[in-house]
Amino acid sequence: MDVNEIIASTKLHPAAVVTDNYQELSTNKNEMKTKKKNKWKLKLLHRDVISVVGKNHSDHKTRFHERMKRDIIRVESLNRRFSSGGGSTSYGGGAYSYHVEDFGSDVVSGMDQGSGEYFVRIGVGSPPRNQYMVIDSGSDIVWVQCQPCSQCYRQSDPVFNPANSASFAGVSCASTVCGRLENAGCHAGRCRYAVSYGDGSYTKGTLALETLTFGRTIVRNVAIGCGHRNRGMFVGAAGLLGLGGGSMSFIGQLGGQTGGAFGYCLVSRGSGADGSMVFGRRAIPSGAVWVPLIRNPRAPSFYFVGLAGLGVGGARIPVSQNVFQLSDSEYGGVIMDTGTAVTRLPTAAYEALRDTFLAGTANLPRTSRVSLFDTCYNLYDFAMVRVPTVSFYFTSGPVLTLPARNFLIPVDDKGTFCFAFAPTSGPGIIGNIQQEGIQISVDGANGFVGFGPNTC
Repeated sequence: MDVNEIIASTKLHPAAVVTDNYQELSTNKNEMKTKKKNKWKLKLLHRDVISVVGKNHSDHKTRFHERMKRDIIRVESLNRRFSSGGGSTSYGGGAYSYHVEDFGSDVVSGMDQGSGEYFVRIGVGSPPRNQYMVIDSGSDIVWVQCQPCSQCYRQSDPVFNPANSASFAGVSCASTVCGRLENAGCHAGRCRYAVSYGDGSYTKGTLALETLTFGRTIVRNVAIGCGHRNRGMFVGAAGLLGLGGGSMSFIGQLGGQTGGAFGYCLVSRGSGADGSMVFGRRAIPSGAVWVPLIRNPRAPSFYFVGLAGLGVGGARIPVSQNVFQLSDSEYGGVIMDTGTAVTRLPTAAYEALRDTFLAGTANLPRTSRVSLFDTCYNLYDFAMVRVPTVSFYFTSGPVLTLPARNFLIPVDDKGTFCFAFAPTSGPGIIGNIQQEGIQISVDGANGFVGFGPNTC
């Protein structure tokens, strides 16, 4: 592992706000059938590279600790969701809980305020107004802040004004799409929604059908939340693009138009490079390592995978496969999540992994714990280090071996590196740090997630 190169990558060069010019390509359902071989590709940015007026994200240590705080909030919220899921009512097939509040329902989402890590830039409305949207594989909703705004947080672009969009159409309370949202509110004949997050932030407004533009591809009649009262949120994003497994997520709404398939490459931290996100069957590469998705009726919005074991230095460590499995009550298991940064493992599995890794790095100088991480090293005097590999073993046989930068990460710009895993008493989570630089493909229609064959 090149220590100097990784430390140098922590010097952030914020990206300016992009003002794209979208070229319209009318793509209704019939046209989609004739163009089904197409794929839609977007740039994918880490939140650190989006410059926001008044925000200084130049210090890596500060950014790291902010990221860990967001991560703790998200995982605590996920654990509350899974532990209390028995009495939840489902929304579009998702494990969301409802409480009537104000004009509609409160939805406890898979994404907490502040935990959004990766952004895409899309056009909203006709003509398209460019907006940054957080992607979240654990959420089943698409929403943006809207004028008139009785309460809005600051975002990078002007807040979307539906009055300036020729394609904006409110949804009636009697419509099928409103019926997908149990206990939906109704005001003046229009469907109302409310989404609240685990830390008290929320978005409330009207449900509507709107046109979204992805590069040169136009997708009409997407059900979105038009938020007129919004609190909190994160680094300039206009809203959220939910990519979960439920029917109201962006993937669920498109259905056969994309064949239930999408893929992404997450950019490495601080690299300033662009990742990518693609939709459609052509996003499915040949040569990938495929792992079956596991359906969990308790939380069908999430993408569960069958993790069977862990390895260090090419050798599997003695951890029972049972610690990773869903219980008879559908609790536990392991999810792939774009919104969680640090991979969480059941405590027994984490301790075995950590102790084996420590034995293989006994020659490296240790330092005190930092934030979530109890295994850290002082590599200030090193240009290069050799560390054992870390691998995930899946139930169907495939093995995913991670590059060193995906598990030994810098927590400051002074040479402090930490082993980027943490224990949990809740479900296991394969987070975005461990996914970085790896081509990830989700074939929801056939029930598989793929790794590789390319890097990014």
